[in-house]
Amino acid sequence: MKKKNTRTFLTQHEIEQLVIQANKGQNQERNLCMLLLCYFHGLRVSELRGMKLSDFDMKGKILYVRRLKNGLSSSHPLCPRVFRALQTWLTVREKQARFRTSIYLFPSIRGIMLSRQTIYLMIQRFGQMANLDINVHPHMLRHACGYELANKGMDTRLIQDYLGHRNISHTVRYTASNPERFRNIRW
Repeated sequence: MKKKNTRTFLTQHEIEQLVIQANKGQNQERNLCMLLLCYFHGLRVSELRGMKLSDFDMKGKILYVRRLKNGLSSSHPLCPRVFRALQTWLTVREKQARFRTSIYLFPSIRGIMLSRQTIYLMIQRFGQMANLDINVHPHMLRHACGYELANKGMDTRLIQDYLGHRNISHTVRYTASNPERFRNIRW
């Protein structure tokens, strides 16, 4: 049996492979929206499952992120890709009579929050379907967000605020591994 990689984040290519899988099968609009929100906004599973319709300003294209684990909540602009996925999901969601009375963005069939296990199994299944050589779990999307921000040259404080870390020591892992931070050093 092939040993799975123990890396804790996903690469850009791996994220896109998950996106391809999210666009297949049942609930694809919901699944894609969940995946993109987790990745682009560095959400924890509990933050995702607790999202409410009232957390979105669709006119202003703003998401209010209620951070858990004593994190700092903030407002994030929605990038066009996430905004389109959200609009598509909300259109599908509105057509489902059983969802209309729920306050949650991603309600279960009973109108309550989806379980952590449902989300975990969904992301894990996408990784398997994409034949990734890594055990994929939802928190890898949060880490991928942090590493991608660092790779884009964002400073540690901005990443700290974006991910809602109170303590910067939780954030430095993303910037410490980025060799691009040394690019402008002249000898």
